[in-house]
Amino acid sequence: MKSYQSRGFTLIELVVVITILAILAAFAIPKFISLSTQARVATVNALAGTLRSGAALAHSLSMANGGAAVVMEGAAVTMLNGYPDSVAGGIASAVNVSADFTYAPGASGAVGTWTAVNATTPTGCTVTYLPATAAGVAPVVVATNVGGC
Repeated sequence: MKSYQSRGFTLIELVVVITILAILAAFAIPKFISLSTQARVATVNALAGTLRSGAALAHSLSMANGGAAVVMEGAAVTMLNGYPDSVAGGIASAVNVSADFTYAPGASGAVGTWTAVNATTPTGCTVTYLPATAAGVAPVVVATNVGGC
């Protein structure tokens, strides 16, 4: 009798392994795809928090200086009612935002909008900043991230 030595895998074993890998990939790929959306949503929420903190810090500096001009990280910040305004030299100068967002400044007292650059629908992945409408009233920061992130 001849003795046979096994030198590799049978065709059935290879098919079973490929099938198992395909099933695992079918479950894993959608999870990784949704992670990018979750990451963009988290980035938008983080920007909203940054704007709130930057506005509060500029307000504190203004109060500490007796209402004088506020300079943050070497940039003059345009203030309105004790908080940063939405003009180009206002809240945008108070915070250091990454290249993931573009800023469309508003007129003095109007809404300024940050838009995510890499979003599927950028207009649905935004943060808006409405400056303080009166002294002692905090600005309104709204993260809109449900439609296009």
